[in-house]
Amino acid sequence: MRLVQVTVPAGKRDAVLAQLDDEGVDYVVTDETGSREYTAVVHFPLPTEAVEDVLDSLQSVGLSEDAYTVVLSAETVVSRRFEQLKDRYENDDESGSDRIAREELVARAEDLAPARVTYGVLTIVSTVIATAGLLLDSPATVVGSMVIAPLLGPAMSASVGTVVDDDDLFARGVRLQVVGVLLSIAGAAVFAFLVKSTHVVPPGLDVLSLAEVRERLRPDFLSLVVALGAGVAGVTSLMTGVSSALVGVAIAVALIPPAAAVGIGIAWGIPTLAVGSAILVGVNVLSINLAALLVLWYSGYRPDKFFQVGEARAALVKRAATLAVAIAVLSAFLGGVTFASFEAAETEQAVDRAIADVTAQAEYDRISRLDVQFRYERGLVSRQPQSVVVTLGVPPDASYPDLPEQLATRIEVRTGHDLAVEVRYVQVERAG
Repeated sequence: MRLVQVTVPAGKRDAVLAQLDDEGVDYVVTDETGSREYTAVVHFPLPTEAVEDVLDSLQSVGLSEDAYTVVLSAETVVSRRFEQLKDRYENDDESGSDRIAREELVARAEDLAPARVTYGVLTIVSTVIATAGLLLDSPATVVGSMVIAPLLGPAMSASVGTVVDDDDLFARGVRLQVVGVLLSIAGAAVFAFLVKSTHVVPPGLDVLSLAEVRERLRPDFLSLVVALGAGVAGVTSLMTGVSSALVGVAIAVALIPPAAAVGIGIAWGIPTLAVGSAILVGVNVLSINLAALLVLWYSGYRPDKFFQVGEARAALVKRAATLAVAIAVLSAFLGGVTFASFEAAETEQAVDRAIADVTAQAEYDRISRLDVQFRYERGLVSRQPQSVVVTLGVPPDASYPDLPEQLATRIEVRTGHDLAVEVRYVQVERAG
């Protein structure tokens, strides 16, 4: 619910009040003595989804667009007419959502995009914490870094600016997003380099052995789903007026850890990590903006002036097309990674079947398979296993000199690849 306060221009009092009566709105009128241009102040409660329609109807009967208007949250309204008005909007198929008014949407988008200094400080701090979490291989630390990342506002501001034809808001949102990404990467690179050079982490640490880092090395199509979902969730929280704190974490999930991984790749001199994570950052930024843009337009947000609607539609089509093309280009990398992962999984399954074929023979009935490990090439897209390490449990008195060769031959037949095969034996004694 909202409590709306508007100043009424001289000569428009009767028309404004008549329009409120026609809408079935309860109101209270007080005289305005501080200005000759405005003669009254009207206070009236509205359901959240009714604010935009009622304000538009008041402007149609003479309420000035420059009139002093305040929209406040209301906890409780006791009024029979208000309940009737609320029921009418809830039952209206076109206006029955709980979305906030256009004016309130713009105000929230502006508020969510903090001042430059605050934005820069919070972005760098969250990135440093995320970088530490990646190097510690600590999911909890990485998640904690996302709570303070101020990335929701800029992403939403650009989309809101597009649909309401506010070029300044759009430009501010784009500018803050670009600055935020660059600050994140630079901050992560500097921090990672300091950590490496001062030996805060063990010398010779293989960062690609860390699960939190490795999962950002070669992102697949599921990463695109995360970004699109974060964009939809972010704009939904914005236009319904619900808390955006947790949704901001979803936006940060898609941006901060990959940006931190780019910095680590730069500091450790691993081009595949830096490039792969940078592509992930780019795809996520574009996807969040595209999802937010389409959801806002589909939800019915338009400029307040009719002649601006066409301009806003043209801008939306142009920007959405640009985002879609850019996402499609970068998604070629995601598609390549997804296909490579599928091929690698097939190879791994074929190796498992080959090992089972050999160990199922009668002469190896006393052998038990303990573990199978794969070593992969570290390409940007390709991920085929290069070698396999098979650990087998064998009796203390047993000897199998031909087993490694049989495994290598069978694995080559099953996979169609000449993999290096290493066999390790662990003596196993069983009671009884």
